Order: sequence, then structure tokens, then C-alpha cells
Amino acid sequence: MVGSNFGIIYHNSAGGAGHVNHGQSSGGGGGGDRERTTPASHLSDFMSQLEDYTPLIPDAVTSHYLNMGGFQSDDKRIVRLISLAAQKYMSDIIDDALQHSKARTHMQTTNTPGGSKAKDRKFTLTMEDLQPALADYGINVRKMDYSQ
Repeated sequence: MVGSNFGIIYHNSAGGAGHVNHGQSSGGGGGGDRERTTPASHLSDFMSQLEDYTPLIPDAVTSHYLNMGGFQSDDKRIVRLISLAAQKYMSDIIDDALQHSKARTHMQTTNTPGGSKAKDRKFTLTMEDLQPALADYGINVRKMDYSQ
């Protein structure tokens, strides 16, 4: 599924008594690694995973728009983190547009007698579906007024 975890793998293994160890498995003793469960270690693990991850938005495109906005970073992990955030944002908008499209086509098929109920329906992203999805995020999109 698009946008589920963006290919980032988390290793979760359950310990005893409901204790979940995030990250590395505990050593031979029963004490476990308490320093590996801190939020800082989660962030450092995530940042190290960003080095190997390739987002859908290329680093050069993200860097270009960041430079246009006055931000410059030589750390590719920061650029990839921003690419990942933009990818998530776009994924949420497209998912909302898909939900609008499904609702619209459902209303059209229920209003027509003998409407098709195909399970393998392909959806096309249209402005009719994208406009209300973008409005939910505070982006106002209108068609151009053509006066001839």
C-alpha cells in the first residue's frame, strides 16, 4: 500500500510480560538494552535508515526547492527526511482524492438503474476529485475563467 511505511523496516520483537523491545534484540542476560529504547536511539536509527532509503522525490529536486526557499543542507539525510515528509503529504492528498472519487462514482452508480458494480474498476485522478481533497488541506484550486 502506498504510504504505509515507505519501505522503512522496523524490527520489533516481543519480550516477556508485555515488554516490547524496539530496535536491537536484548543480549544474553535478562536485563535488556535500556539505552536502545530511548527516543534518541529511535531517532538515530531512523536517520541511519534514511541513508539507504530512496524516496520517490529525487534529492536533486528537493534540494532545488529547498535552495529556492533559502534552506541549504549538505546532509543528504535531512534532504531525504524532507522528501519523505513531502511524499507523505502528497500521498495523503491523493488518498483523499481517491476516496472522493469512490464516493462520487458510488453515487453515480446508485442513481442509474442497472449500474455496473465492477470490483476491478480503475480510477482516474481528475480535478473534480482533487479539488475537494486539496480544500481539506487548505489549498484553494479553481478552474481558469476562459472568456472568449
